[in-house]
Amino acid sequence: MKEEGRAECLGAALFEDLDFPCTDTSLFSDSSTPIAKLRGEITWRRPQEICRSPALFPSNINLAHAKQGLLGDCWFLCASSVLLKNQQLLNKVFPADQPLWGNSSYRGFFRFCFWQQGNWTDVTIDDRLPCVNSTLCFSRCHSPSAFWVALLEKAYAKLHGSYEHLWAGQVAEALVDLTGGVAERWGLGDFGSEEGQRTEQDSDQVQRQKLDLNLLSHVKDDCALSCSTHGAPGGLSEMGQYHALTVMEWLNVKEVSGSEVRLLRIRNPWGRCCLGGAWTRSGDGWSSLDPDCASDLKSRLTEGEFWLDEAEFMSQFDDITVGYPVSEEGHLKSIYTGNLLTHNHQLAGRWIKGYSAGGSRNSSSYSSNPKFWLKVCEGGEVLISLLQHRKWRNTAKYAQMSLEDGKNIKHQHYQAIALHMWKVEKKRFNLSRTLNKPPCASTHCHAYEREVVLRRQLDPGYYLLIPSTYQPGAETRFLIRVFSSSSTSLSALKSPAPSLPLTADGEWETSSFRGSWVEGRTAGGSRNFLSYWQNPCFSFPVCDEPDVTSGVNVRITLHQSRPDTDLLPIGFHVYKVPGGRSEQTTVREEDPVASCIPHCYTQDVSLACTLPPGSYTVVPSTYQPDCSANFTLSLARRIHRKVVKSQEQLGRTIQEVSHVSVMKK
Repeated sequence: MKEEGRAECLGAALFEDLDFPCTDTSLFSDSSTPIAKLRGEITWRRPQEICRSPALFPSNINLAHAKQGLLGDCWFLCASSVLLKNQQLLNKVFPADQPLWGNSSYRGFFRFCFWQQGNWTDVTIDDRLPCVNSTLCFSRCHSPSAFWVALLEKAYAKLHGSYEHLWAGQVAEALVDLTGGVAERWGLGDFGSEEGQRTEQDSDQVQRQKLDLNLLSHVKDDCALSCSTHGAPGGLSEMGQYHALTVMEWLNVKEVSGSEVRLLRIRNPWGRCCLGGAWTRSGDGWSSLDPDCASDLKSRLTEGEFWLDEAEFMSQFDDITVGYPVSEEGHLKSIYTGNLLTHNHQLAGRWIKGYSAGGSRNSSSYSSNPKFWLKVCEGGEVLISLLQHRKWRNTAKYAQMSLEDGKNIKHQHYQAIALHMWKVEKKRFNLSRTLNKPPCASTHCHAYEREVVLRRQLDPGYYLLIPSTYQPGAETRFLIRVFSSSSTSLSALKSPAPSLPLTADGEWETSSFRGSWVEGRTAGGSRNFLSYWQNPCFSFPVCDEPDVTSGVNVRITLHQSRPDTDLLPIGFHVYKVPGGRSEQTTVREEDPVASCIPHCYTQDVSLACTLPPGSYTVVPSTYQPDCSANFTLSLARRIHRKVVKSQEQLGRTIQEVSHVSVMKK
């Protein structure tokens, strides 16, 4: 999948990205965060305009780490440190051999790749970077002449729509976007008091994983670790409400007394130490160690780093995020056993109100949730991830939330989700009997997270997976991923195709069209491609004025005729066709009035909208051109009937019309 950048690049001119221009639209979403104070002060400069000899990376790896600027994206910077530990991942996210400054092939653009909902997405940017007084104002390397961090941050900001959209987030989300893997968040405190642990009446409710660094001994040198504080306890008062830091290493050190102390080396993306304690450079803790050992540990510290013992660590931070290592072959490595999870599958799904959004196990409609078969061919370790699509948050509320409201932050853009699993005999499978039994495994209670993870050692056999939201009727898309050490297969239980969720009131007229995308003829791909206009078009009129009380007057569903294991990303756009113009001219020259995007790997995508009277055309497409498939397009239009209830009303209406006619004369 590609996110193309429209360019102005003629001859030897340097690339300028028109899709992410050097304007306020790329900086701000609603100007609700502190960076809004920079409005009017930011200029955009290329690296060769900032320093004499720009480079991507410094020769000293310690100077390659990110240093946070005026943007509150510590979560993303902590995750980006994983790229410095894994050359394979770095080359995936930031493809090698791109022309650099001083090279005759340099044209002022760079290409990055981020994992999004099951696929790697290309993002191309120009290298003009936001500055204040000719200095980078957002993130940068500790080396002033290295620019990989600033360029990566710009590409990630483009992916999210603006720099301001990067203000505040979760390290786990950025780790997944940068690795295509899985990340887990472990608590350091008493999770029994968290809102996320409220009772759901689920018989299989379990507590969220608490930190035990001994569990990570198998992947100690490979996994990505970060720690976060949600409040301002003790010496961390400078950090404020939320801050994320990177755990660079931890080790057990023998004291002079013969006992052991566990020390953790922490890196603050601000580039400075912001707390005291026994293990500051002049702290009391060093006197308990052999002088040579103490000297060696102190010499490992670079700018922004400090040591903590485990007791200090547990008291100062609220949680830790663990990213699963990714091997050179692209396989996940279990953080619990060190096993390579060499088999993987993924399927997309969707919770649709009135059809497949059944809610939690407390709800009588739970059985209507999407269902999946997991076949375990050989016993082994299995990791299952449920990842939901993001709803964009209100950054104003997010930035201004107090600590007391912080627990509700994620509610703005995620549903509370969970995953339950039952072992079944497929030949004797009965859904109602199965659901009356306790599941053999599940995630903790429904959580407002982008991703929840379930890991077990499973015996051979069939397993039923049911992802759910907590509230019935809550709609969103999701992705189920399975990673395993032995052979497995994943498939969706067949359900009848969803009908359009029409309301009971009013009359609707429904039409269905069958079509196909044919390689080289009618498979034009998305609007990113010049061949887009070759896609099939389906015309329809809207005759009546929309009823303001009912709102929606058109519902469109696109269904692709392909197996669940071989789905294409599909979507569609709706165009209003002006009188006297052809459909193809309209599609080429006009912007759509309604869209069902981004393109999704699902059987069905649908859109409900309100359209004024006129002529319209629907253009269904796959994301990439030349992808052949058959499809069905279903269109439902609300029909409004004007009923005169009495002769008296009719008389009044005639009088009013006559009066208007006289006035016009």
